[in-house]
Amino acid sequence: MLPGWRHACLKVLLRCQPARWSISRQFSSTTICLAATLKSLKMEEFPCEVIRNFSIIAHIDHGKSTLADRLLELTGTIQTKSTGLNQQVLDKLKVERERGITVKAQTASMIHMIHGKHHLLNLIDTPGHVDFSWEVSRSLAACQGALLLVDASQGIQAQSISVFHIAKERGLKIIPVLSKIDLPASQPERMAAQLQSTFGIDPSEILHISAKTGKGVEAVLTAIVDRIPPPSGNINSPLKAFMFDSLYDRYRGVISLVSVQDGIIQKGDRIASCHTRKKYEITEVGVMHPEEVPTASLQPGQVGYIACNMKESSEAHIGDTLHRVGMPVDPMPGFQPSKAMVYAGVFPVDSNDFIKLEESIKRLTLTDRSVTIQRESSTALGQGCRLGFLGTLHMDVFRQRLEDEYDASIIVTAPTVPYKVLYKDKSVMISNPTEFPDTSDTASKVKEVQEPVVNASIIVPEEYLGEMMNLCFAHRAENLDHRYLDSGSTSEASARTILTCILPLSEIVTDFFDQLKSRSSGYASFDYEDAGYKASDLAKMVFLLNGKPVDALALIVHRSAQQEVGRKWVKKLHKVIPRQLFEVPIQAAVGKKIIARETLSAMRADVTAGLYGGHYERKMKHLENQKESKRKMKRIGSVDLPQEAFFDILSTKSK
Repeated sequence: MLPGWRHACLKVLLRCQPARWSISRQFSSTTICLAATLKSLKMEEFPCEVIRNFSIIAHIDHGKSTLADRLLELTGTIQTKSTGLNQQVLDKLKVERERGITVKAQTASMIHMIHGKHHLLNLIDTPGHVDFSWEVSRSLAACQGALLLVDASQGIQAQSISVFHIAKERGLKIIPVLSKIDLPASQPERMAAQLQSTFGIDPSEILHISAKTGKGVEAVLTAIVDRIPPPSGNINSPLKAFMFDSLYDRYRGVISLVSVQDGIIQKGDRIASCHTRKKYEITEVGVMHPEEVPTASLQPGQVGYIACNMKESSEAHIGDTLHRVGMPVDPMPGFQPSKAMVYAGVFPVDSNDFIKLEESIKRLTLTDRSVTIQRESSTALGQGCRLGFLGTLHMDVFRQRLEDEYDASIIVTAPTVPYKVLYKDKSVMISNPTEFPDTSDTASKVKEVQEPVVNASIIVPEEYLGEMMNLCFAHRAENLDHRYLDSGSTSEASARTILTCILPLSEIVTDFFDQLKSRSSGYASFDYEDAGYKASDLAKMVFLLNGKPVDALALIVHRSAQQEVGRKWVKKLHKVIPRQLFEVPIQAAVGKKIIARETLSAMRADVTAGLYGGHYERKMKHLENQKESKRKMKRIGSVDLPQEAFFDILSTKSK
């Protein structure tokens, strides 16, 4: 509970101006955070010259959210009793707080006095994992600069290189920042040399900070104003606004985050979309401070949100250009559409819950536009949806959000990648293993099968280089190459190497990342980007229970791994399938060839228990009758996989 005087003040303030207040309470470590806007922000007081739009980009776990907390505290956007607490203010999802990672890019506007002027600083905190790189590219489209954050104890990681090049391609001004300099293991001089050799950054431009203690953070705010150019925009030109993100509110519909390029956007304006040509009336305009704060208008160069009674998620096209009705403008170049790299089937545990599950998935995709949806049906699992994701972590986070936010009980099938099947007269993309043709059958007219490949980069200390090479070769890597990032100038630290190769995407979506961390004692970092398709020797593996195929368990495997995969999966099936009254053969088949087999022995009743004495043929007669009955049962009986078994079988990790 709040202290009495605070509670009374809060009630009075809410009664006076309920619409103008954004209040968030946080009861952790006796911290009470009351983010209250004392007066409505006058956006016309912030012309382009005093606006800075910037993003924080870095590898995962390099301190982006902690730095965002300190910036919000330092500018007075949030107030806390004690500084230095890692509250993860911009990590609003439950899954983000539990896992300690950023999944969804978040926006916050800050006002700070620098050089005698109030500046409007628009911050976008971005995810650091490779699976959410699309979120990063969308965030950078609304920025003129970026803070490149590098951990002073870990140095440059794979994703650090990736996000640097994304920012460079967009022409952003990059401010290099070394974080966590308060750690005993930090080596700022060595990491500065790494930045110079890898990116060509002048060591004198690098800021040294500790976001946890707040040391050097004030210099970051000054550098943002001094180094990042202000946005360009003309207040007298026709309205042109760029939509870079959206979220869903059950009462107001789709809320769009926009970057105003030219003109003014106000409540009551009639706007139109360049993409859909649909027209809307704006019901609310505001900024994220860090929660929604309504304002009278948004001026050129400013970043904020608009609500316009947009009900359908398909209408909010990310990368769209908005303009005033009757005053069309040239559309801005949008984003390259996200490309699904991993597919999986999602089915309800109770088949009666399919409609509820489908609605939950549609609602969730309003905040995650990179997920693709397609209906799917399975004889074993019933009605479900086939979803496309950017990676396996993306898939796992989406599954957890479905369970946390919509209380869904689901079964997720093993992840697969999209394959390209070339026939003599056409090419077909296949992501569902059940639709994959039998390549050994000449009647199928399959000319070639291609699988997606990626350009992978692994950064690892020198002593683990051999292990990483063995891991890559075991996963069918090609064009393996490596070079040194630095020379390991200190006696305590070894040189760091960057290993590059071409890997099949199907090898990455299994247990590659787990093995990478295990074999490198957690020191290796991994990043990849799409490299197109390449011909490969692939085949569909089906699993037979009592001679009948189970479609939900179909796999697409490389010829070289058929024996190993087949044996592993039939052993898993043997463990989880309950015994029947008849013998059940469990087989893995590729085409017409059986690769592996396990036999589930039958449960037997002791039919001779009541026979005492007499000729042995009496017992034999009963045993023969039992054997004949089991033969008949096997011929007409069916084996059902219980739902509980799928949770174990469809786990991609070997037991």
